[in-house]
Order: sequence, then C-alpha cells, then structure tokens
Amino acid sequence: MMIFKFILTFMFLSGLMMFSLKRKHLLLMLLSLEYVVLSLYLAMFLYLSMLGNEYFFSMIFLTFTVCEGVLGLSILVSLIRSHGNDYFQSFSVLW
Repeated sequence: MMIFKFILTFMFLSGLMMFSLKRKHLLLMLLSLEYVVLSLYLAMFLYLSMLGNEYFFSMIFLTFTVCEGVLGLSILVSLIRSHGNDYFQSFSVLW
C-alpha cells in the first residue's frame, strides 16, 4: 500500500511541476492539469475502495472534471480563433 502512496505523490507532484514549467502554452497547461486531476481521481478511488465501495462521490468528481476540461478547451479554442496561437504573451486581456 505504501508503494501506491509513493506513486500517487510522485504523479501529483510531477503534474504540478509540469503545470508550473509549461506556463507559456495554454494547451500544455490544460494537459498537465488533467494529469493532476487524474492522479487525484486515482488516489480518491483507492481511498474509497478501502472504505467499503462507496464510489458515488468519485462519479461526481469525474463529472466536475469533465466540465472543467470542456471549459478549458472552449477557452483554448476561443483564444486560438481570436489570437491565432495559445501563447500567454499575446493574450493581453488580463493586463
């Protein structure tokens, strides 16, 4: 069981590291964010399986994850249509 905790911690931290290192491209940020969410889902699934097969909350988590992914992709498509690329340097609406 300890090896699962080590692997899940490594997955989560490597996803966060890629999220912070690839901050120039929105697509790479979205992919690393989905990887972090996938590692959190795996950790939650393993934890809930030890508690007695209560998987209802994991389905709610997956639903919110899919909604988050769709919103991120819609922002990416909107950004590419308006600016032509997914660089954050060309996206100056926030400044």
